[in-house]
Amino acid sequence: MSHAGTELPDRILGGWLGRISGNMLGKPVERGDLWTRERIGRYLRQAAALPLTDYLPEPATETDRRELRPEWRQCVRGRIHGSCRDDDVDYAILGLDLLETHGFGFSTEQVGDLWLLRLPYLQTFTAERAAYRNLANGLRPPLTATYDNPYQEWIGALIRADIHGWTSPGAPRRAAALARRDAVLSHSGNGVYGAMFAAALIAAAFTAPTVRQALDTALALIPASSRLARTVRRVISLHETRLSWEETLDTVVAETAGLGWIHTVPNAAVLTAGLLYGDGDFTRTIALTVRGGLDTDSNGATAGSVAGVLSGAQAIPAQWKDPLEDTVRSAVFGFDGIRISELADRTLRLAETEAR
Repeated sequence: MSHAGTELPDRILGGWLGRISGNMLGKPVERGDLWTRERIGRYLRQAAALPLTDYLPEPATETDRRELRPEWRQCVRGRIHGSCRDDDVDYAILGLDLLETHGFGFSTEQVGDLWLLRLPYLQTFTAERAAYRNLANGLRPPLTATYDNPYQEWIGALIRADIHGWTSPGAPRRAAALARRDAVLSHSGNGVYGAMFAAALIAAAFTAPTVRQALDTALALIPASSRLARTVRRVISLHETRLSWEETLDTVVAETAGLGWIHTVPNAAVLTAGLLYGDGDFTRTIALTVRGGLDTDSNGATAGSVAGVLSGAQAIPAQWKDPLEDTVRSAVFGFDGIRISELADRTLRLAETEAR
């Protein structure tokens, strides 16, 4: 681990702040079928908010007010007082609780037990809800992921992976293995590879000199022939040819059409493009990722986590951090209202335990 000592606390806090602020940025427009990349662009142009350097502006029209997510009032500029509750943050908190309770040798069954104990059923969605129902009916992993679950390759497992990256700084292979053990409760195939990729990417960001090198490292840890790996490589090669961000997304969106807006693969394309074209700049990275559409709050959260680890908390601009007021709303039993700084301290303790 080359980034040791004083840097590690700042980078882990940067990951948490990045995840939460990226999630809040994307939350109002989290309906990929309705809020397309073109429509998000139009919304921002109407509000004279391009380039996007802060949380979303208030909606300018009655139609937009109706069609934004109902939580928008707590997530637009000037109205944010602490983070909104969201599953993208709940799973990071649940992952922290998992590692504190069971250690790094946790089993997939223990992940399921913790969901039933700590997470309300109606705060789960798609694959997680199917797995939760299967658990409650007495099924065991990996059957919990595959029985009557049409969402096995959707983005749910990827959004649970950050904690495994933050607690394995500079150890991407280990991060990917932990994320896989978590993911197989509810996902298969590209759904699992997405979680491994995200965890490895975040772990690599602690030591990689550039975001491109972190991406290459993470890519090497998932099957090269998978649809996910092929799509990520495609984005990297289009970026290398000096295509614009828009043209790169136009190309990849056409190639992944039909998978739906919550599937892991097209979202990984939006995430990879945001990271590459953001090029290590925190604001540009989360802004481009959210403007890319699809599962905007999940992608913004993961992009923010990677960019926050790369830059550290101190380097994240104040307009993203200050409105969060160091406070998280959470549906995870026992964690509502917790300080972001406390979550980061507890994550650091786990990372340091493992490094010894």
